[in-house]
Formats: sequence, C-alpha cells, structure tokens
Amino acid sequence: MKTMLLSDEARELRDKVGDASAFLKKLSNPDRLLVACALVESEQSVRALEDGLGIRQPGLSQQLAELRGAGLIVGRKEGKQVFYRLADPRVETFVHTMHDLFCK
Repeated sequence: MKTMLLSDEARELRDKVGDASAFLKKLSNPDRLLVACALVESEQSVRALEDGLGIRQPGLSQQLAELRGAGLIVGRKEGKQVFYRLADPRVETFVHTMHDLFCK
C-alpha cells in the first residue's frame, strides 16, 4: 500500500485552515462576538461594555481575557478604567461580514 505524502500546497492549506479554525473558535462564543461587534465601532471602557452589552462583570472579564489572550483585542489603562480596542484587523472584517450575512 502506497502512502501519499501531503504536497506543500496541501500542507500550507491545512495550516491556514487550522489558523482560521482557531480564529473562529475565539469568536464563536456569543458574548465574545458581542464584544467584538461593540469594539468595531470604537474603543470602549469595561464599564461601557458591561452597560451596553448587558454582560455582567465577571463574565465580561472572562471573555475579555480570552480575546486579549488570542491577540484579538488590546487594553489600555486610564486611571482606574481599562479601555479596549480591536488589535487584529481581521476581526473588523469578520464582524462586517457576519453583519452582512445575519443582521441585514
């Protein structure tokens, strides 16, 4: 029986699919997707996200940590407040695409 070796092209595609899958997994949580949608508009404080999205602080902190750990958002501190913004331009593209597909 012959074993087929993956071609360079197939290997490269597999790597890209893996990256895409990991990206989608991070945004597949409804609360994380809501946060991403809110941050497309502008930088937001944790308090503004909590009030605007209706996500309670402990849950919001957990989702922000996931997004931050994945490199999708970044935070900055100003006094006692923390503000978040998108760090990965693919998130904005993704959110706009999802909006076009599901919200129009």
